[in-house]
Amino acid sequence: MTADRDRVVLSAVVFAVLFGQVLLYPGIPDLVAALGGTPADWGGNVGAVLDAGKWFLTAEFLGFVLFAGLWGALSDATGVRTPLVAFGALLGGACYLALAVLPGLVTLPYGAVLVLRFVQGGATIGALSLAITTLMDLGGGHGRNMGAAGLAIGFGTALGSPVGGQLSELDPLAPLYGAAVVLVLAGLLATAATDRTPTSRRGLGTAIASLRERPAVAVPFAFGFVDRLTAGFFALVGTVYFQTTFGIGAGRTGLLLGAFFFPFALLQYPLGRLSDHIGRVIPVAVGSIGYGIAIIGVFYAPTVLAAGVAMLLVGVVGALVAPATMALVTDLAAEDGRGVAMGGFNVFGSLGFLTGIVGGATLAGGASFEVAFLTVGLSEVAIALVMLPVLLRLSVPATPWRERERTP
Repeated sequence: MTADRDRVVLSAVVFAVLFGQVLLYPGIPDLVAALGGTPADWGGNVGAVLDAGKWFLTAEFLGFVLFAGLWGALSDATGVRTPLVAFGALLGGACYLALAVLPGLVTLPYGAVLVLRFVQGGATIGALSLAITTLMDLGGGHGRNMGAAGLAIGFGTALGSPVGGQLSELDPLAPLYGAAVVLVLAGLLATAATDRTPTSRRGLGTAIASLRERPAVAVPFAFGFVDRLTAGFFALVGTVYFQTTFGIGAGRTGLLLGAFFFPFALLQYPLGRLSDHIGRVIPVAVGSIGYGIAIIGVFYAPTVLAAGVAMLLVGVVGALVAPATMALVTDLAAEDGRGVAMGGFNVFGSLGFLTGIVGGATLAGGASFEVAFLTVGLSEVAIALVMLPVLLRLSVPATPWRERERTP
């Protein structure tokens, strides 16, 4: 029962971090204007809002990239996870609050806003990555535990989008206050979870070097990069595309994003458990191909309703891919190197998110939305085709946890 309780607690922390993060996305155009990134009357200037929003999102994910691996290596070296989860969440909540409050108290240049955003990213990735790592330490099946993480990620993003859209309609800064509250609550909740770090310890340097001992983890890292690229793309380019193409506001944009995130959330746990039984290859490879095709379909949807249906399909297929990819990290990582392995996965994922933001905005602004959607969708198809032979050669049983349990 303790393991079940910890699974719920840690999943709630993951939920809170993602919920707070995604609260901001539907109202990005008005939020960056309120923080001084663009004129308050940006008036549909797509280039200006893509540029300012690009750097606002990039600052957070630079923090993710630079600190995810360090948080993981530190936890592996010290044998401590949950206190670090709590600290990262509380610091992240304080940064969200500072972003909301300080611009109203002092004249804060947009560059200083971006520095605060960077610190917030560096803090919250610690809470997110180590909460998932602590789930990895639980027994019961990697697909099951990563399905629980994926369920939390999916519901956090699913609820964050529509709630964030409604909050943005009230006040562009309201999502920042909401994010601060949920991160503080997550930090307090994290203290109720039990550390189950392996008894063996690695020094900080050897923890990082452990990735070289398991080069096969590069496979889920590569898939994580491309999968998160699509998330970064929709966070900014998708938001601006929906608002400029269909003439909708933050509230309806949040609902469109939610059309993806709700099935993505609901199906994570059962599909994660499915990968324990059928293996990782079909969910990861075949799912990625379908995911890329569905993304392209969003652009060619002629109406808001059709776009919502296409986003729903993207969510269903994405739920097949995500937990199996995270479970593959657990399958391949050394038992006493899980923190740095999940940190590395999040580093590659964050780099993918950055690429989706910067590359997507550059393509959309410099070429067209169509070119941007085609590039992102086809990148999912390409990674699956390129990596399929490698996936088939990996020595990963369909149910590795059961194999270990049968070993005397």
